[in-house]
Amino acid sequence: MINKQIQTFGYEGLTIQAFIEHLKGAGTRIVIDVRANPLSRKHGFSKKAFASYLEKAGIQYMHAPGVGCPKTIRDRYRADGNWSAYTIAFMKYLKSRGDDVAAIATVSKDAAACLVCFEADFERCHRKFVAEAVAASAGLSVDHLSRTALTAGVRPAA
Repeated sequence: MINKQIQTFGYEGLTIQAFIEHLKGAGTRIVIDVRANPLSRKHGFSKKAFASYLEKAGIQYMHAPGVGCPKTIRDRYRADGNWSAYTIAFMKYLKSRGDDVAAIATVSKDAAACLVCFEADFERCHRKFVAEAVAASAGLSVDHLSRTALTAGVRPAA
């Protein structure tokens, strides 16, 4: 079956169990972790534990560090809070990651894939830009999963 969209979802504010239930409810088959460093202070969201929890739930795990936001860009944003400058810097970086975007696009065409990062608000997360690049490369639409919509049993429009 050919998949027609790429999902995104942030785990901020969720337990690992609630996060996985949302993914299962959305039909996610593979999580693509787009964090440069897949470490988390939240239980269950560091790479090894995350992959294990997902596997037990029947969801594959893939780490795509090449599309994670470089530390220099993250540090500058933490210091100045300038989202426009962050966006420009990250988009410039992302343009150099064509092979990584193409690999994610290939996986995403074959299975319901979800790009995962921390931030709940996709508008303030680099995964939005990665998803848009993947969608453009693969002819997919983007579905930003919302914990509010999923909790209410309503899927957001693609």
